[in-house]
Amino acid sequence: MNLSSESVGKSKEDYLEAILIIKERQGYVRSTDVADQLGVTKPSVSYATRHLKEDGFITSDHAGMLVLTDSGREIAKRIYRRHRILTKLFIELGVSDEQAAIDACKTEHDLSDETFDAICRHCESGRKLLDEK
Repeated sequence: MNLSSESVGKSKEDYLEAILIIKERQGYVRSTDVADQLGVTKPSVSYATRHLKEDGFITSDHAGMLVLTDSGREIAKRIYRRHRILTKLFIELGVSDEQAAIDACKTEHDLSDETFDAICRHCESGRKLLDEK
């Protein structure tokens, strides 16, 4: 499954990415953790998670913890990868760490796959050129 940002939506991608990050950090994900991570209210998380469940991107386990489905995990990993790569690129360009992360979050959703792949290829070829000198 390869869902684009237009079909999933930026907000849902942010929630899925947050769930992935929290799961990696602490091993479980509560709604309150997502609210804290995204700086939103608990009712906002309840609304979003209901829709994410309806769309088949998340489920809840026996303890009520949020769990990514395969399709939800695929989207979350794609967005998180974009976030990490763009943040690193912006830092290498001289942007402060904090601003680079903010700008990466804004950009990660809007770049087409074609443009993102071209950025990755360009960065990779640049590293090879630097290594040769």
